[in-house]
This record gives sequence, structure tokens and C-alpha cells, in this order.
Amino acid sequence: MSATSTSRPLTQPTFHNQWVLASNNKGKLTEFKRLFAEADLDVTVVPQGQLDIDDAIEDGLSFIENAIIKARHASRISGLPAIADDSGLCVPALGNAPGIYSARYAGEHGNDDKNNAKLVAELQPIRAEHPNEPIKGMFVCVLAMVRHADDPLPIIAQGLWHGEILEVPLGDGGFGYDPLFWLPELQATAASLSATDKNSISHRGQAIKQLLAQL
Repeated sequence: MSATSTSRPLTQPTFHNQWVLASNNKGKLTEFKRLFAEADLDVTVVPQGQLDIDDAIEDGLSFIENAIIKARHASRISGLPAIADDSGLCVPALGNAPGIYSARYAGEHGNDDKNNAKLVAELQPIRAEHPNEPIKGMFVCVLAMVRHADDPLPIIAQGLWHGEILEVPLGDGGFGYDPLFWLPELQATAASLSATDKNSISHRGQAIKQLLAQL
């Protein structure tokens, strides 16, 4: 290099002031909107549907893999940083099913009534064998954020929310398996909580707090 040559200083990659949220799930979008508003981020989070981005093909075998797949998909199409959520309900007595297949457990994606009914039916033999034992379950949320589509170091955050699974749905709030998810310490289901109370303790609320701390 000659004495007159100059080189550009290396800089750390920065985030744009606009992120894409890689989800078209109405229930999740509502929760994320509240959670991001409470976090007072200096960014605009745009749902991928507003950018005409279809859902990614979720062919991973874990929540982490699927979250990264969705984040890269949205980032590649939009050219923006992207954040993705992969979440579901794990019931140890069922080998952690429905797990990553929670949204399509009964075969039809996003049909909460059918998914809940199948879960209740799958647990009936276990309840019959152990009638006095509560059936444990946990909601899992993994968030993945990528600065660009090929980001080699995605930011990963995880939240776990422990509870029990009821036989009969209770409460008309929330979405997914919320009406069956009983919280003994609160004597309520996730579907019975206000949005504010749910966000303060839920798996998704926990994961977003972790993500923000890493940012």
C-alpha cells in the first residue's frame, strides 16, 4: 500500500430503523404490537404481510431452526433486518407434542378449536391412568433476529411459560391453546388474563425481554 493510499475503517453492522416481523398470525401480531410498544423501541416493526411476504416453509425440526428459517426468509425478500417467532405448546406426557406442530396439530393450520379438541382427546388415556395428577405443559417461544438474510450470528432469545393442561377450555381471550393452559398460582387460564397481565409473564413476553437485553 502506498503512502498516499487510504483504507476505510471497519465498522460494526448496524440495524435499520425498520424491521420486518416474520409472521402473518393475527394473534401473534396483536401481542407483538403491544409488546414492542411497551418496549418503546426506536424502530418501526412492519409485519411481513404488509410487504407481501408469504409464510416461509417451516421444515426445521426445532423451534430455533424454524425461527431462523422464517427470519432469513423475510429478510431476504425485504432486504431489511427481520425478527421471527416460533412458538408452541409442549406437553411432556405426550413426548413434548404438539411442539413445533402446535398450529397444525389437528391437520388444519391455525384451527384453534380442532387443535384444542385433539389435545384433550390425546390426554384422555393419561388422565384415566393417573386421575389425580395434573398434566404439566409449557409454552415455548423462540425469537430469532437477523441483521441480513445471511447473518452468520442470529440473535436468539427463548421464553418458557409453565402451567397445566385442563380438560375443558376456560376463558375467551388469547388464542391457540390459551383456554386450556391453567396457571395454578393465578387460578386462571392464559385465556382469562388481560393482555397486559399475559404479556408481563408469557413465554413471548419473556423472549422479547431477553432479545431487547441482547440488542
